[in-house]
Amino acid sequence: MTATSAAAAARATVYGYPRQGPNRELKKAIEAYWKGRTDADTLHTTAADLRAANWRQLAEAGIDEIPTGDFSYYDHVLDTTVMVGAIPQRHRAAVESDALDGYFAMARGTQEIGPLEMTKWFDTNYHYLVPELGPDTVFRADPAKQVAELREALALGLDARPVLVGPVTYLLLAKPAPGVGADFDPLTLLDRLLPVYADVLADLRAAGAEWVQLDEPALVQDRTPAELNTAARAYRDLGTRTDRPKLLVASYFDRLGDALPILAKAPVEGLALDFTAAAAANLADLAAVGGLPGKRLIAGVVNGRNIWADDLTKSLATLGTLLGLAGRVDVSASCSLLHVPLDTAAERDIDPQILRWLAFARQKAAEIVTLAKGLSLGTDAIVGELTTNRTALAARANSPITRDPAVRARAAAVSDTDARRSQPYRERSAAQRAHLRLPLLPTTTIGSFPQTNELRTARADLKAGRIDTADYEERVKAEISEVIGFQEKSGLDVLVHGEPERNDMVQYFAEQLTGYLATQHGWVQSYGTRYVRPPILAGDISRPEPMTVRWTTYAQSLTGKPVKGMLTGPVTMLAWSFVRDDQPLGDTARQVALALRDEVNDLEKAGTSVIQVDEPALRETLPLRAADHPAYLAWATESFRLTTGGVRPDTQIHTHMCYAEFGDIVQAIDDLDADVISLEATRSHMQVARELAVHGYPREAGPGVYDIHSPRVPSTEEAAELLRTGLKAIPADRLWVNPDCGLKTRGWPETRASLENLVSAARAVRAELSAS
Repeated sequence: MTATSAAAAARATVYGYPRQGPNRELKKAIEAYWKGRTDADTLHTTAADLRAANWRQLAEAGIDEIPTGDFSYYDHVLDTTVMVGAIPQRHRAAVESDALDGYFAMARGTQEIGPLEMTKWFDTNYHYLVPELGPDTVFRADPAKQVAELREALALGLDARPVLVGPVTYLLLAKPAPGVGADFDPLTLLDRLLPVYADVLADLRAAGAEWVQLDEPALVQDRTPAELNTAARAYRDLGTRTDRPKLLVASYFDRLGDALPILAKAPVEGLALDFTAAAAANLADLAAVGGLPGKRLIAGVVNGRNIWADDLTKSLATLGTLLGLAGRVDVSASCSLLHVPLDTAAERDIDPQILRWLAFARQKAAEIVTLAKGLSLGTDAIVGELTTNRTALAARANSPITRDPAVRARAAAVSDTDARRSQPYRERSAAQRAHLRLPLLPTTTIGSFPQTNELRTARADLKAGRIDTADYEERVKAEISEVIGFQEKSGLDVLVHGEPERNDMVQYFAEQLTGYLATQHGWVQSYGTRYVRPPILAGDISRPEPMTVRWTTYAQSLTGKPVKGMLTGPVTMLAWSFVRDDQPLGDTARQVALALRDEVNDLEKAGTSVIQVDEPALRETLPLRAADHPAYLAWATESFRLTTGGVRPDTQIHTHMCYAEFGDIVQAIDDLDADVISLEATRSHMQVARELAVHGYPREAGPGVYDIHSPRVPSTEEAAELLRTGLKAIPADRLWVNPDCGLKTRGWPETRASLENLVSAARAVRAELSAS
């Protein structure tokens, strides 16, 4: 590649960066504030220091234009709700009394006030707070956070670009507020919202912004002509205003499709497109509209969602093609780097040869800088970087870690029969009822119980060698005993062992399967202060030995009630890992399913009568375009059935899903052929129960009645009222009673009180049914 002209020298930039700090300082500071151990000023200082450190790190790496406004105490969509003044009525008094506490109340709720609904950010494992809007919503500009963070960056002498959620995506993500009819369309509020965005843009320009980025990822989904017309109108309005900075409209996660010609014609100065997953489609579509003459194109050529080193030669070729399709071409990741860990340098336990295959946020920033340099100065300027990159890619491709002939032979031999239960649901249900003898409206939990400081300390002590394995296992047994004792005393019907031995529902299994790599510091934000360490799926998958049987059978030995075996399903094992990119996802899912099938069968042989295989990521991983759904759902549902298809008819298979839009996948839920499904439903007021009813879902279901992502304790009557709502959609003989999700992040006092109220609610509604 030859050098571009100096005037058109490519700039390196990113859309966002991990928020937490190298040692999760932000999480610790926020949780200390929640517990009253520190004050707001200390929290704000910690946050400002982390922002400055991130910006300096990016600038020192060679990033020419840094993002501001992407940093958040909880969620950037909630930040947008504050920015446009769309505070729900029930939270206004709290926000007016104390803005910070009111902000956290919207995210987490209080004992008196429920939080905003939470769901997945497109097809990622990041969760956002859903805006609540209605015909009476009044917007008011409040860009204090966005302006302040821009000024902080400018004061450091940095070239900064504020990043905002765009107005169209904000409205498309919103839902009707409680009490507003379900047919209300938030997009009808666009004319009220645009003047507020215009005010925000004017304030950012006055504060020194040359460019502002407006993120519109909702436009990569299938959109109706009316929605596309709304997008055209929005950017025609904002683009023709004079008191504004230059506008960059950013898309990511998929191809823009029909939205691309609309944005290409809009009076904005730049577009940002994803050229990783959607490279071919976006390239073709961009050429079809005649490119972006006179406009800026930011090309997202480095994958912002996975951790594999970029193929720099391939990315340079893509960038070279784009040079003729825009006024100028700059280089970035495909999306915010929020979705990857911070730095591979912190990983001391991964083989250095394998570490060369990986790129976390800091390494991706370096790749972006290298590509911008190569695009500007030609490949001769980056010969060393290209040689090192090719060597690492070849080492990975040729490594024996990536291929296991026995695993591949077993996967190739799978038949349709392997992925089917031996009897249909009606016959299985009768056998299970006779075997389990559960009451009407059976009660259970989702799996995990509070992970106490004592448990975390014991796990750390084992790793550090301060205690031996025998001592650690005695502590785990003691915790299981306490969990079983509490459940029996509270009156729960189907028990769990509480998972005290597990650090994470994916990582725990990944550490016991071949083909996975575990990180020590690879933290990624899931929601709020909840961070996870996704394992890295690097090679073929198998299970050397049983993973859960010992602890489940121990728990069962302590009680006469059934204890569920608890596993994480194959789709979620992929979705919440960094997956290999050198073979189809469906092939990897089949390998994981066969490993889990061995565990399911061993649990059954050990006497476990109820086995739960969690698939919370089934909806999350659904492709953003409807045309891509059938192929995904075919392998995703098959992998679940392959996991569970080998058990007897009287063994009851459960699954669990949470924090997603389930209405899009009700048929797929049916196709799983699980005997019982538990689903998050509290914040959405049993919406999923109605969706199951409309579909005619024929099996048992437990829509949640206890919101475990809030510290508030639901009363018996609250839970009972949700059950009554559920009964309007699901017959009593098929309705289960359970929380929304696992209890790992909650404390014991609130867990005890909430579950006792849940059981009391089930008993009260049973009595009502008996009396009717």
